[in-house]
Amino acid sequence: MADIKNMIEDIKGMTVLELNDLVKAIEVEFGVSAAAMTSSAPAAAAAVEEKTEFDVILTVVGAEKIKVIKAVKESLGLGLKEAKEIVDNAPKTIKEAISKEAAEEVVAKFKEVGATCEIK
Repeated sequence: MADIKNMIEDIKGMTVLELNDLVKAIEVEFGVSAAAMTSSAPAAAAAVEEKTEFDVILTVVGAEKIKVIKAVKESLGLGLKEAKEIVDNAPKTIKEAISKEAAEEVVAKFKEVGATCEIK
Protein backbone atom coordinates (compact mmCIF):
# COMPACT_ATOMS: atom_id res chain seq x y z
CA MET A 1 0.00 0.00 0.00
CA ALA A 2 2.92 2.33 0.72
CA ASP A 3 4.06 1.89 -2.90
CA ILE A 4 0.72 3.17 -4.19
CA LYS A 5 0.92 6.23 -1.94
CA ASN A 6 4.45 6.90 -3.22
CA MET A 7 3.25 6.58 -6.83
CA ILE A 8 0.43 9.04 -6.21
CA GLU A 9 2.83 11.52 -4.65
CA ASP A 10 5.15 11.10 -7.67
CA ILE A 11 2.22 11.72 -10.04
CA LYS A 12 1.20 14.84 -8.13
CA GLY A 13 4.66 16.25 -8.66
CA MET A 14 4.68 15.71 -12.44
CA THR A 15 4.29 18.41 -15.06
CA VAL A 16 1.56 18.25 -17.69
CA LEU A 17 4.06 17.05 -20.30
CA GLU A 18 5.33 14.32 -17.98
CA LEU A 19 1.75 13.22 -17.26
CA ASN A 20 1.04 13.10 -20.99
CA ASP A 21 4.10 10.89 -21.52
CA LEU A 22 2.99 8.65 -18.64
CA VAL A 23 -0.48 8.20 -20.16
CA LYS A 24 1.03 7.33 -23.55
CA ALA A 25 3.39 4.80 -21.95
CA ILE A 26 0.51 3.15 -20.07
CA GLU A 27 -1.55 2.98 -23.27
CA VAL A 28 1.32 1.27 -25.12
CA GLU A 29 2.27 -1.06 -22.27
CA PHE A 30 -1.24 -2.32 -21.53
CA GLY A 31 -2.89 -1.91 -24.95
CA VAL A 32 -5.59 0.45 -23.67
CA SER A 33 -6.83 3.89 -24.62
CA ALA A 34 -7.27 6.70 -22.12
CA ALA A 35 -10.00 8.14 -24.36
CA ALA A 36 -12.10 5.00 -23.92
CA MET A 37 -11.85 5.33 -20.15
CA THR A 38 -13.18 8.88 -20.18
CA SER A 39 -16.05 8.10 -22.52
CA SER A 40 -19.48 8.30 -20.94
CA ALA A 41 -21.36 5.46 -22.61
CA PRO A 42 -24.45 5.75 -20.35
CA ALA A 43 -24.81 9.44 -21.23
CA ALA A 44 -24.52 8.65 -24.92
CA ALA A 45 -27.16 5.94 -24.63
CA ALA A 46 -29.51 8.32 -22.83
CA ALA A 47 -29.08 10.90 -25.58
CA VAL A 48 -30.11 8.35 -28.20
CA GLU A 49 -33.30 7.47 -26.33
CA GLU A 50 -36.18 9.41 -27.81
CA LYS A 51 -38.88 10.90 -25.63
CA THR A 52 -42.31 9.40 -26.34
CA GLU A 53 -44.55 11.12 -23.80
CA PHE A 54 -45.05 14.87 -23.59
CA ASP A 55 -46.82 17.34 -21.33
CA VAL A 56 -48.60 20.45 -22.58
CA ILE A 57 -48.40 23.49 -20.36
CA LEU A 58 -50.63 26.53 -20.76
CA THR A 59 -48.12 29.36 -20.29
CA VAL A 60 -49.83 32.54 -21.52
CA VAL A 61 -53.60 33.00 -21.63
CA GLY A 62 -53.64 36.01 -23.97
CA ALA A 63 -56.40 38.55 -24.61
CA GLU A 64 -59.21 36.04 -25.30
CA LYS A 65 -59.54 34.56 -21.81
CA ILE A 66 -63.12 33.32 -22.36
CA LYS A 67 -62.13 31.45 -25.52
CA VAL A 68 -59.19 29.88 -23.67
CA ILE A 69 -61.51 28.78 -20.82
CA LYS A 70 -63.80 27.15 -23.39
CA ALA A 71 -60.82 25.42 -25.03
CA VAL A 72 -59.66 24.07 -21.65
CA LYS A 73 -63.22 22.95 -20.85
CA GLU A 74 -63.52 21.08 -24.18
CA SER A 75 -60.00 19.62 -24.12
CA LEU A 76 -60.20 18.27 -20.60
CA GLY A 77 -63.93 17.60 -20.31
CA LEU A 78 -64.20 19.83 -17.26
CA GLY A 79 -66.90 22.07 -15.93
CA LEU A 80 -66.76 25.80 -16.45
CA LYS A 81 -65.53 26.50 -12.91
CA GLU A 82 -62.66 23.98 -13.10
CA ALA A 83 -61.60 25.24 -16.54
CA LYS A 84 -61.60 28.85 -15.28
CA GLU A 85 -59.43 27.87 -12.28
CA ILE A 86 -56.84 26.32 -14.62
CA VAL A 87 -56.76 29.40 -16.83
CA ASP A 88 -56.56 31.75 -13.84
CA ASN A 89 -53.62 29.78 -12.43
CA ALA A 90 -51.53 29.65 -15.63
CA PRO A 91 -48.87 28.50 -16.20
CA LYS A 92 -50.56 25.17 -15.66
CA THR A 93 -50.17 21.68 -17.12
CA ILE A 94 -53.25 20.86 -19.14
CA LYS A 95 -52.29 17.52 -20.68
CA GLU A 96 -49.79 14.94 -19.41
CA ALA A 97 -48.03 11.96 -20.95
CA ILE A 98 -49.48 12.26 -24.45
CA SER A 99 -47.89 11.59 -27.83
CA LYS A 100 -46.01 14.31 -29.66
CA GLU A 101 -48.69 14.50 -32.34
CA ALA A 102 -51.48 14.88 -29.76
CA ALA A 103 -49.44 17.53 -27.92
CA GLU A 104 -48.96 19.49 -31.14
CA GLU A 105 -52.71 19.32 -31.83
CA VAL A 106 -53.47 20.71 -28.37
CA VAL A 107 -50.94 23.51 -28.82
CA ALA A 108 -52.46 24.39 -32.21
CA LYS A 109 -55.97 24.46 -30.72
CA PHE A 110 -54.91 26.87 -28.00
CA LYS A 111 -52.95 29.00 -30.45
CA GLU A 112 -56.17 29.49 -32.44
CA VAL A 113 -57.80 31.13 -29.41
CA GLY A 114 -54.78 33.33 -28.64
CA ALA A 115 -53.13 31.30 -25.87
CA THR A 116 -49.56 30.07 -25.74
CA CYS A 117 -48.70 26.53 -24.74
CA GLU A 118 -45.39 24.80 -24.27
CA ILE A 119 -44.56 21.15 -24.92
CA LYS A 120 -42.21 19.49 -22.42
